[in-house]
Amino acid sequence: MTSDIAIVGAGITGLSVAFHLAERGVGSIVVYEREGIGAGASGVQPGGVRQQWSTRLNCLMARDSLAFYSKLGERLRPRVDPGFRPCGYVFVAHESDTLERLRAEVAMQNAAGVPSRLATAEEAAELVPGLRVEGIAGASLCTEDGYFDRPQAVVEAFAEAARLLGVAVVHADVSGVEPVRSGWRLRFADGTGGEASQVIVAASVDTRALLRPIGVDLPIVAEDRWLFFSESIAERLLDPLVIAVDRHFAVKQLADGRLLASDLSATGEPGEASEVWRRRLRQGVVDLLPRLEFVVLPLLVHGVYDQTPDHQAIVGEVPGQDDLYIAAGFSGHGFMMAPEIGRGLAAMVLGEPPGEAFAHLRPDRFAKGTLVYESAVV
Repeated sequence: MTSDIAIVGAGITGLSVAFHLAERGVGSIVVYEREGIGAGASGVQPGGVRQQWSTRLNCLMARDSLAFYSKLGERLRPRVDPGFRPCGYVFVAHESDTLERLRAEVAMQNAAGVPSRLATAEEAAELVPGLRVEGIAGASLCTEDGYFDRPQAVVEAFAEAARLLGVAVVHADVSGVEPVRSGWRLRFADGTGGEASQVIVAASVDTRALLRPIGVDLPIVAEDRWLFFSESIAERLLDPLVIAVDRHFAVKQLADGRLLASDLSATGEPGEASEVWRRRLRQGVVDLLPRLEFVVLPLLVHGVYDQTPDHQAIVGEVPGQDDLYIAAGFSGHGFMMAPEIGRGLAAMVLGEPPGEAFAHLRPDRFAKGTLVYESAVV
């Protein structure tokens, strides 16, 4: 198959890029996907959308992405309402140093247009029913932040909107890309292939392996993440999403009543370690949210972050490779940033400036040493 633009990966990032390009009237666009729409990381992420970050560039992108998501029904016309809930995100600090870091971040966030604020332990307890204030130094919060009840519906809405604009989504396992006179050739695992004038690789952790054979080795590594889920609970026990920064865990209650919790320090394979993670979560809940003490978390779900050294995405044209672009390495915040990443990368492909936030995401920043570290990764 031949196209003007080929996109490798039908996760939310690749589909957002396809939608924004098609919306701009670009010719033929084909999205190649090995398994299915949102079958990778986009299919297991819990749908969180927040604007509280430690870097200005992520605050700007998150702010613009939330603006898109607030008009999702108008822009994408989803068949199923994804159900965005602005429940708020609350970052709880137990240590004074952590609170001072949150204070500095709130000032930066406010300057970027994010309406976050600091709160005392007592004020945080008013927002989080049952929060134990003993030992808490303070918190930061943004009430505009929240999550989608049905995040997969958002991914599918991007796909359907792109299709209605003429984008083709093709089932094919892309095993490599190589430059040819007409642009780029894509090799498929079954021995066939396709060609395109421009290629965008948005294949999450597989991006590195796809580009390494042509001499492009980007520092994207897979990092395991684990989510615990309870059964559905009729009573609303928790509304804001709570991140205990110094206790390294996060917890929220979904719209269907299930509780979701994560030990943010969990590493390695589950096995016996999963019981260690459960115990750490339980202790964190007892210390901070005792009303959740008797909630059982029987289901353990595995996910993967495509992590980079500075915890920032890699977005832009690959140095030395004309008309080859990358959008990967999102380090767990691809869903949150997808609308703005799609808009900005579409602008790059069309030869337009994408905006100031994209300057720090360039693929050549690792060689140049111009990294801007993001610490607010959950």
